[in-house]
Amino acid sequence: MMLNESEPLWLAHFSDLHYSPGNLAEADRCFGFAVENAIVSGCHVAVVSGDSTDHGLDAHTPAFGSLARRIHRLSGYCPVLMLQGTFSHEPPGTLDVFRLIGAQYPVYVADRIHQVAVCDGAFHPSGGPIFTDAEFDALLAQHGMPKVVFTCVPTVNKAVLAAAAGVANAATAVGDHLASYLVAAGTMNARLRSRGIATVGVSHGTVNGCQTEHGVPMAGFDHEFRIGALFEAECDGFLLGHIHRAQQWEREGRVVAYPGSIGRFHYGEIGAKGYLQWDIVPGRATAQLVETPARETVCVDFDGPPDMDALAAVAAEAADKFVRVRWTVNEEHRQLVDRDAIMALFGKSAELKIEARVLPAVRSRAEGISRAASLLEKLSRWGELTGVATGPLAERLALLESLDAQSIADGVLEQLRGMPAPEPAESPAWSEDFPSGASPFATPVDDVPTTRAEPLGLTPPAAPQMEWLTDDLFA
Repeated sequence: MMLNESEPLWLAHFSDLHYSPGNLAEADRCFGFAVENAIVSGCHVAVVSGDSTDHGLDAHTPAFGSLARRIHRLSGYCPVLMLQGTFSHEPPGTLDVFRLIGAQYPVYVADRIHQVAVCDGAFHPSGGPIFTDAEFDALLAQHGMPKVVFTCVPTVNKAVLAAAAGVANAATAVGDHLASYLVAAGTMNARLRSRGIATVGVSHGTVNGCQTEHGVPMAGFDHEFRIGALFEAECDGFLLGHIHRAQQWEREGRVVAYPGSIGRFHYGEIGAKGYLQWDIVPGRATAQLVETPARETVCVDFDGPPDMDALAAVAAEAADKFVRVRWTVNEEHRQLVDRDAIMALFGKSAELKIEARVLPAVRSRAEGISRAASLLEKLSRWGELTGVATGPLAERLALLESLDAQSIADGVLEQLRGMPAPEPAESPAWSEDFPSGASPFATPVDDVPTTRAEPLGLTPPAAPQMEWLTDDLFA
């Protein structure tokens, strides 16, 4: 879309699309909505500030194809700038194919630190990190006054920096080197702004003091940017990517902002999801978040076994939502949780993720036992802490230390021989009525009738004698 000299620059800012097989449904639904909304809103330039993919994708995968179709449609209405993001999400070279899919307007891939001007819908990059006076004069002579100049700072390869600055200094050197570059770019951007040209920075990294999508402040010396260094770039608007929570800073009319991720890809993310619509004129910028139809997530945590009544109340309002239930229980109570019942409660939810943390039983050793000098002292210390009388154990320990096994066994047998024989048990009262040795349950012999078996007269014939020398013994 062509710009008039008097109208402001309308810019659509997307970031952290994270297309992948696992995120395809969420990413494509949200980015598809954002693309159509940006087209209807009449944006002049579109920017994707890194992490278009979640990891390296083959060109034939559905996720890559869906992303390419969205970018192709967007390029039918305005120029598109795509910035190289984190190497683990966008391996170097991943974005090269998008240079080939521009429709009416080109798709420009910024994979090095430099500046690029947009003139009549076309991108014209600087030869080095910053436009020189000679380069810019030639640009004006050939293509006229640009409407916007982008200062592009893609993800820095820390391995290259470590080779130059040393491994020990690589973490902090990133921020120092980028700050120096931004100050140098600021000199050029201030001159461009004085000519009525909008200046926009685009980068992918962490600002010291920003907050993650889970509300955690990012504070440290190894982050890429300080907020002061970004404003020193003298850009009207600075478009950032990498952090998934939308947030922005303003100083004297100029704005630095993250749009956050296009969708909600993780449980526990706070804040709205969407893309930013920028309204930029030289010296002033505003950014408004346009929410996308990101999925709704519900997170329920229990310090102990889950409360089924509480879960039932949550499940009643969690239809078509993504639910995560987490609990922490001791090892001996893990059987108290009925996973099947929990899954049945959330049968109407879009997804149920169950995370159980089982705390193992910890059995600590007796305190101070390792400092005891001898085994007898260790045994005594153990008895003190556990309330066990160790006298008999100490005697047997002395035997084990002074005698061999055979001597101990002989001593035990000798003790057993010296013990008095046990007295016979007292006879029961009923034994006086019976003679010695008789059983009270025996039947008198005289009372038992006797019968004599008569022979049947069938005496079996005697077996013939076998002669072992002449007869066949095995016949």
